[in-house]
Amino acid sequence: MSQFFYIHPDNPQPRLIHQAVEILKKGGVIVYPTDSGYALGCALGEKSAMDRIVAIRKLPENHNFTLVCSDLSELSNYALVNNSAYRLMKNNLPNPYTFILPATKEVPRRLLTKRKTIGIRVPDNAIALALISALGEPILSCSLMLPNEEITQSDPDEIRDYLEHQVDLIIHGGYLGVTPTTVIDLTEESPKIIRFGSGDPTPFQ
Repeated sequence: MSQFFYIHPDNPQPRLIHQAVEILKKGGVIVYPTDSGYALGCALGEKSAMDRIVAIRKLPENHNFTLVCSDLSELSNYALVNNSAYRLMKNNLPNPYTFILPATKEVPRRLLTKRKTIGIRVPDNAIALALISALGEPILSCSLMLPNEEITQSDPDEIRDYLEHQVDLIIHGGYLGVTPTTVIDLTEESPKIIRFGSGDPTPFQ
């Protein structure tokens, strides 16, 4: 049976954030809010927790996970960012975008694509940012879409009905949108939009 925390969406309670981070550090899987619906997350080094997320979502073996970071400086520890990509991200973060970038050696090999890239994002959500800050590293994440669905889960009470026996913590941070992030590939000279989602694609077109 998972724990269920009500955390204030604008002023997250430090005590509950600390408890959530302790669950992550012990290898737990959590459901937490972002600016594009709810996400499943675990600590970066916890392969068994990642495998649980794969099982919950029935993901293929080569699914690309995302590192959810607190800001651009943390992001640059895990991705190689050239000047033009940096300017684009600086002008448009935090927001519901996932950026595909070349990975640094800080990224575990099991997370790399064949091109040695990684998905990175900085969400505009106070709870997510508080969790990352308290954890001291990015949260390894993917959108909470149930098998055979195309939208992200937005209602934490419904998520509880589905997943209370499969995850360690569900954070209720309000009722959110259902559209996943806009995904932008920044590995080439010009940005390439891979998926149109909740982030405005205009700055990258």
